[in-house]
Amino acid sequence: MKSFEDREKGFEAEFKRNQDLQFRVTARRNRLFGLWAAGRLGIAAGDEAEAYARAVVDADFEKPGDSDVIEKVRNDLAAKGMEMSEAQLRTELTRAADEAKRQLSQG
Repeated sequence: MKSFEDREKGFEAEFKRNQDLQFRVTARRNRLFGLWAAGRLGIAAGDEAEAYARAVVDADFEKPGDSDVIEKVRNDLAAKGMEMSEAQLRTELTRAADEAKRQLSQG
């Protein structure tokens, strides 16, 4: 019985670690995506770009999934006269996710 409880605790701890990692990857991905969008919008690097990236991260809490992040960036780009398809934005979001995973795996 003890070994079953130990296995259960091990699985719970692994699940918790994986959930924490996924949260951090998603937050970092959204930040990187926001910084990319800031550059496209002509927002200078630095505090202003970081503030925009934080707004993109915050947008992720509006609805489940990535649609709220895509929608925010797409609307902001459209307001500046830059039309991008959802597919183009999802491609960039995927690139940001790959970079976020790389950054977090390096420590």
